[in-house]
Amino acid sequence: MTTSGEKVLLAMSGGVDSSVAAALLAREGHEVVGVFMRLGSPGEALDELIPGGETCNIKIGKQGCCSVGDAEDARTVAARLDIPFYVVNFRREFGRIIDYFVAEYDAGRTPNPCVRCNDWLKFGRLHEYAHQVGASRVASGHYACIEGEGDDLRLMRGLDLGKDQSYVLFGTPRDRLQEMMLPIGNMHKADVRALAEEMDLPVFDKPDSQEICFVPDNDYAGLVRKRTSTGVEPGPILDTSGKVVGEHPGHQHFTIGQRRKVGVAFGHPIFVIEKDPTTNSVVVGTREELASDGCRASDTNWLIDPPQDWMKCLARIRYNGSAVPAEVRVTGDEGLEVRFESPQDAVAPGQAVVCYDDRMVLGGGWIDAAVRSSS
Repeated sequence: MTTSGEKVLLAMSGGVDSSVAAALLAREGHEVVGVFMRLGSPGEALDELIPGGETCNIKIGKQGCCSVGDAEDARTVAARLDIPFYVVNFRREFGRIIDYFVAEYDAGRTPNPCVRCNDWLKFGRLHEYAHQVGASRVASGHYACIEGEGDDLRLMRGLDLGKDQSYVLFGTPRDRLQEMMLPIGNMHKADVRALAEEMDLPVFDKPDSQEICFVPDNDYAGLVRKRTSTGVEPGPILDTSGKVVGEHPGHQHFTIGQRRKVGVAFGHPIFVIEKDPTTNSVVVGTREELASDGCRASDTNWLIDPPQDWMKCLARIRYNGSAVPAEVRVTGDEGLEVRFESPQDAVAPGQAVVCYDDRMVLGGGWIDAAVRSSS
């Protein structure tokens, strides 16, 4: 159970959500310490190298969650609330996320750097920092909830299902839930903004961040081209029978389920079905060929005792996707398998599959492969 007067380290992004979270914790009597994670500045090149030792100009965008303007907004809010505020330099650690992002694209997968940022930084490295400053808990402005008592704690979907962020928190270790606080999880976004305005917080109408902060122009392939050790090279576009139907500029330009700018025309809608980095090929097909009956995943994290037999659940295969009826079971030491009640489109290796029991997060893993009836 959370008690008032605890020392809480709060990840402040400079947005309205973490600002209101800070205000609520302070109002409840906690000793709040605001921390902004400095990952880079807008237009600033991170200190990264490409093979051969050349500087790779990876730029930080203006609409992400780690710009200089965001830091100043967070500092202003902290001053308004009269709480201490610090900026911690996580640029080196952030390089690990960029390395992961590039490696996943090179491997033919579709990465989710925001989930990894939460796992490795916000609820990883930041917890270590909290212990150093004597804070017993780490808080954030995520739309998710922690419910329960003592050792029986559960990660739940946020009350505002349109803003729910439990998906990106699925990798939180089970024993770390007792150190987490999510103050706005039981609020709707509109109420958060209204409360920010009522509290005279200057960020009450600040727009939400929309982009991946280190890909400000959304040119993922361009970033990969600068950083890759394997190269971004032209290759064949195949249909599902294996026939060459066109040429692509590099498999890293495509994601599973992509329909626009595929580069070939069949006279009917076609989608990217598969990517094979070993042959540098892209397979296209119809929506029916895109559908999958399930998926296999690894690098799992469970927030319940892992189900050895099939267990009914709701499964979510992408951040903005709906949770659909399914069943899940563990496979081996680090794997899980999900079977959907109805076939699902665009099951993309590299994305996370997260399983729920109604609002409760059961666990999840990183998709290795889609399972189709023909597989």
